[in-house]
Amino acid sequence: MRRTPRRLLGRPLAAAVAAAGLLGLLTAVPQTAPAPATEPVAADGTTATVFYSTKTRNWSAYHLHYAPDGGSWTTVPGTRMQSACTDWVKLTVPLGGAAGLQATFTDGSGTWDNNAGRNYDLGTGNITVKDGVVAHSDPCTGTGPEEPDPDGPNTASVYYATSTVGWSTVNLHYRPHGGAWTAVPGVGMEAACTGWVRRTVDLGSATGLQAAFNNGTGVWDNNNGADYTLPAGLTTVQDRKVTASAKDPCAAEEPDTEAPSAPTGVKAAADGVSVLVTWEPALDERGVTKYQVTRTGGTKGALVTDVGSTVFADTGLEAKTAYRYTVRAVDAAGNVSAESAPATATTGEKPTAPAAGTPLGTDPRKDPIYFVLTARFNDGDPTNNRGGSQHEKSGNAANDDPMFRGDFKGLVQKLDYIKGLGFSAIWITPVVLNRSDYDYHGYHGYDFYKVDPRLESAGASYQDLINAAHAKGMKIYQDVIHNHSSRWGAKGLFTPKTYGVRDAQWSWYYDERNDGFAYDGLTVEPKSGKSYYNGDLWSTAEPTGNTCVGWGTPTGHTSPEGYQIYNCQWPSPTSGMFPKALYHNCWIGNWEGEDSRSCWIHDDLADFNTENAQVQNYLIGAYNKYIDMGVDGFRLDTAVHIPRTTWNRRFLPAIQERVSQRFGAEAAENFFVFGEVAAFVNDKWNRGSVNHSAQFFTWKERKEYSADDEKAALEMYDYEQQQGTAAQPISDNAFLRGNAYHTPDRSRFSGMNVIDMRMHMNFGDANNAFHNGKDSDDSYNDATYNVVYVDSHDYGPNKSSERYTGGTDAWAENMSLMWTFRGIPTLYYGSEIEFQKGKKIDCGPTCPLASTGRAYFGDQLAGEVTASDFGKVSSASGKVADTLAAPLARHLQRLNEIRRAVAALQMGQYSTEGISGSMAYKRRYTDAATGTDSFALVTVSGGATYTGIPNGTYTDAVTGDTKVVSGGTLTVPAPGKGNLRVYVLDLGGKNAAPGKIGTAGPYLK
Repeated sequence: MRRTPRRLLGRPLAAAVAAAGLLGLLTAVPQTAPAPATEPVAADGTTATVFYSTKTRNWSAYHLHYAPDGGSWTTVPGTRMQSACTDWVKLTVPLGGAAGLQATFTDGSGTWDNNAGRNYDLGTGNITVKDGVVAHSDPCTGTGPEEPDPDGPNTASVYYATSTVGWSTVNLHYRPHGGAWTAVPGVGMEAACTGWVRRTVDLGSATGLQAAFNNGTGVWDNNNGADYTLPAGLTTVQDRKVTASAKDPCAAEEPDTEAPSAPTGVKAAADGVSVLVTWEPALDERGVTKYQVTRTGGTKGALVTDVGSTVFADTGLEAKTAYRYTVRAVDAAGNVSAESAPATATTGEKPTAPAAGTPLGTDPRKDPIYFVLTARFNDGDPTNNRGGSQHEKSGNAANDDPMFRGDFKGLVQKLDYIKGLGFSAIWITPVVLNRSDYDYHGYHGYDFYKVDPRLESAGASYQDLINAAHAKGMKIYQDVIHNHSSRWGAKGLFTPKTYGVRDAQWSWYYDERNDGFAYDGLTVEPKSGKSYYNGDLWSTAEPTGNTCVGWGTPTGHTSPEGYQIYNCQWPSPTSGMFPKALYHNCWIGNWEGEDSRSCWIHDDLADFNTENAQVQNYLIGAYNKYIDMGVDGFRLDTAVHIPRTTWNRRFLPAIQERVSQRFGAEAAENFFVFGEVAAFVNDKWNRGSVNHSAQFFTWKERKEYSADDEKAALEMYDYEQQQGTAAQPISDNAFLRGNAYHTPDRSRFSGMNVIDMRMHMNFGDANNAFHNGKDSDDSYNDATYNVVYVDSHDYGPNKSSERYTGGTDAWAENMSLMWTFRGIPTLYYGSEIEFQKGKKIDCGPTCPLASTGRAYFGDQLAGEVTASDFGKVSSASGKVADTLAAPLARHLQRLNEIRRAVAALQMGQYSTEGISGSMAYKRRYTDAATGTDSFALVTVSGGATYTGIPNGTYTDAVTGDTKVVSGGTLTVPAPGKGNLRVYVLDLGGKNAAPGKIGTAGPYLK
């Protein structure tokens, strides 16, 4: 959803690293250090002088068996090495133009040192190999330090973390205080344990040293030019942070025998025959891994349940029964805390509720998506309509058009309309209880565990909608938000208390407190007469534990009405009102900067600290509820504003685990998750920032980071930014190999698919969208899962703020491309009749919704409609019949018929190899398990010639025309704008070409 910020008062790697300055840590040679000696150069090019330590060997001879990079190996056993100095032999070898060499060592009699089977990867210049450690120095010059006694006085044991820099070789270049620098590049450090190297050096009488680190090939970490100052004793250096008198990072951990603290703040609240139990996270030195919730009461006796979050939803209880809950914390070592103080709740009457649904569990690429703003689509129950505090100001009242108008009942009533268009998946806006001045769209979540009552009706709950859609073979994709809550926080996690006084100025705004009333957006509070009651949000008395700065003191400013404004009167990220552990406390400054992931993007969107375990558990627990209801997938709002590490470590695995646990592995594989990574640029990568580009989120991490999620997010951000666009992974999962389909490699898939922002940006012209989309496809894990749309509830193409107004012919051409090219075609409600074309999509409460792209659509759906199948309507009457008769609606019906009949158009890989034509491609899908093999040639609007294709009989699904190919070439004339040709190869049996599909329409003819 769009928010406008508005504020209230190997060597190739080493070479790339050297060029880029890895992680902002690495610079040129330290300015305080002497320049490195010139490497020896032979007459015919580069050389390497290899020194090999004999101290731990007992060989009679030493040979170097090597191959320059790109060259041939010497004859076994290689070239004999010469004595260099005590405990060392050496050999200088010519490399020609090579940048290094592969090497092994042998005694010439069958004993080898080949680096445990990996060979040594050596560079140029002076190189030492000692006990498996490679460094860059001349050990015979006499300038290096003697090996110190690690237990003696005046020594420094330096541990350096390699997990960030990614070096295979690390040298310590140093000088004791008052002493001289070692010769560049210093002394080699040895492997200590995973992610760490170490070196102990003699300081003489000095009490510390200056130091820098390098990889021996010119890449340095010299503390951004300041060098490191290290004391004697054991010191660690990690991510530029020096820790003196540190614990040995490689020492074995002592057994954990200390139990976590007992959980506090346990609360239990009943809702019908369900109870929601919440508590504050327990403390443990090494981290809590789970909680044990004990329930007593009822006739079934005590029950202990393990929970991974700080939220437990206990369902299916007995009616009108008291239950008691206590919680214990458990750490990784199995230590169990003391029992918490108990919390009790008494259930109410058992409601008549539908049984939980089961996701349909089929490949999501089969299902075109129809996207609705539920509150603006169709009104099935006027009793749940609500206008909110902005009803008059917005102009909605004058149109008798409350912001909350459409509902689940209205959507259920028109499922046949959507099915009749041919759509088998519906993306709906967020369903959780919202709270703000203008919250109909669902993106201001307040109670993430409660469905907004303004969307539900008797017999038309959210569960009823899911079940009704499934009964028609249609999926429900729920829009979910992990990035932020409403400005009033998240109920059950943290809700801020603001300052307010009900004096003559503000009594109209601040409602009298009613302790017996709980806001739900629907119920009218009797004292104020408002459903948007705020008496629980403000206080004149400063609350206990308040952190908001200047509580209740005048700011010196006044409201537009001239009323005195006070500090802490409204939620704000910079006032100290929100706890830093749970919420970020800053405004975004750079949409392509790190702060875009860790600051507020709008004053109505309080930004969660998603790297905090309590926040993660709150959200995971909430969305588990909707998974359990049987939804078929999640659309992840504002996905770019959460670090990829957090998605990959926490939220995406949690989704997979829950779906798999409840419905099985196949359902989990086909549970469709697609993220909004908003990148409004026309290039492949978002202004060169990989962290802010859509395709980036489709990949797993390729490096280990800190166990701390907040640190890991920064480490990943820096590492991937420095790696840059050229070093990102690539994939051919979307592409044919010649004419052959190949099994895609999904081993590196993160679990998140994405909206195709680049095609969306370029859909002002279908040809432009096609070529831009194709150009990006190797950078997604699998672009056949991309969600493709022209416009949405946020933007039109090229970041237009209006609904698409390119014309009916252009719309038809866009649709013809979307329904036959790779990806999942998606349509924003009403586009089938060019609804509100050219109208501003969103202007908040400054104009009536009826004048925007989010206008109410139900008037176009009045009447009755029955669908006999996808894309087929058996009967329609009233206004909805006229809507279905519109040219684009008819075009969609036939496109959906054709796509549904040709598997290659749904799930196939594609290629443009050997094809002439502007928007022309071939697609194939093969599945040995089902015996499916589908091959199709497509051209949109223009003519095309296909060469190198399989011989055989091809039949056009649009016209029924048949062509026999015997020489591998087929030519198709231009079908006209918005029209297309889909020639399907007849492969016999179940893979026979379907022939002409459907009847000619306004564009497909």
